[in-house]
Amino acid sequence: MKFTSLAILSVVVASSTAFGLNGGAKNVLARSSTRSVGAFQKVNTAMVQPVDTRGVALNDVSDAIAVRGGAAAAEAAPASKKGFDIGLTSYFFLWYLGNYLYNITNKLALNAAGGKVGFPMTLSSLQLGVGALYGIFLWLAPDARKKPTVTVKDIIKMLPVSFCFMGAHSASVFAMGMGAVSFAQIVKASEPAFSAVLSQFVYGKPVSKAKWLCLPIVIGGVILASVKELDFAFSALISACIANMFAAVKGNENKKLMDTEGLKDRLGSVGNQFAITSILAFLFSIPLVAITEGSRLPEFIEAAKTTPAIMKNLVASGLWFYGYNECATLTLKKTSAVTQSVANTAKRVIVIVGVAVVMGESLNPMKLVGCGIGIGGVLLYSVIDGLVAKK
Repeated sequence: MKFTSLAILSVVVASSTAFGLNGGAKNVLARSSTRSVGAFQKVNTAMVQPVDTRGVALNDVSDAIAVRGGAAAAEAAPASKKGFDIGLTSYFFLWYLGNYLYNITNKLALNAAGGKVGFPMTLSSLQLGVGALYGIFLWLAPDARKKPTVTVKDIIKMLPVSFCFMGAHSASVFAMGMGAVSFAQIVKASEPAFSAVLSQFVYGKPVSKAKWLCLPIVIGGVILASVKELDFAFSALISACIANMFAAVKGNENKKLMDTEGLKDRLGSVGNQFAITSILAFLFSIPLVAITEGSRLPEFIEAAKTTPAIMKNLVASGLWFYGYNECATLTLKKTSAVTQSVANTAKRVIVIVGVAVVMGESLNPMKLVGCGIGIGGVLLYSVIDGLVAKK
């Protein structure tokens, strides 16, 4: 576990340094008056930098010094006597930061590759491939992460989770390619509705009446947010809903998977579990790419050669995606499911508003109201059973 956190943090620190991240939130506010991301001075020549569709390097909103401080805190400082867990706080910080930067670099890669007529399935597959390669690297590097000792039967049992992970990721990337990131995130916030239906009618796990009553609030908020969406597309709405369905199935299947006797011991760590899932998901994505965009692969290769923004943001988004997901899993091991749900809800608010400001996406009053209602409904859904029980 110690090396897991070091590995994740090394990705964040290395990527942050390569990105030339500085300036903090002030840079975001300074750019909020424009409708597009402007060009900023390039501060170094590292291989992976977030860039716009012209290949111009961008300064992002995070601070490498803060990340290095988080890394030091996560490894060097134990929880204080008052119960403040610095390691957990660092994981949360890196989870939020990684998710935020993933959404930005992912959208930049999509835009550079053609936007709505580009290559969302190819990019989503390659992002999984970047994470898979990083996981394999950790197994091969000296004194790095200990290899898992899983059996063939274990791998077979992990296939449903991996397939759903691939489906959720691919559908999410497609949704973000077809419309605004903020809109896709608002729709994805309605995942509890899909999870409730599956739990009740497919997995035989009853959902309380109080939770059911929260779902109209969530769905109503999503509808309101969609009414005046300037970049609305039914394809974005449908694919985001498909992503929700895959994510809900993955959650239920993962619970069944982890009940397998001895599996946790054979995996060895959360990092190994996510690495294997990423590798299998990447393999599952290859036929999808072949079917949907296979005939256009020469076009993608040529575009990648002539537009540096594609590959640079592709690698960056793949690393951020892998890193933030592993950090999110680490927080789950140290918190309750309710805390995780609330934290995930707060994360969406930050991503929706932050990415919309930086990418120049619409934030009209109706969209903000719908976003507030929908995410508020998700938050209520997460805690309602506890509130009702206390009464």
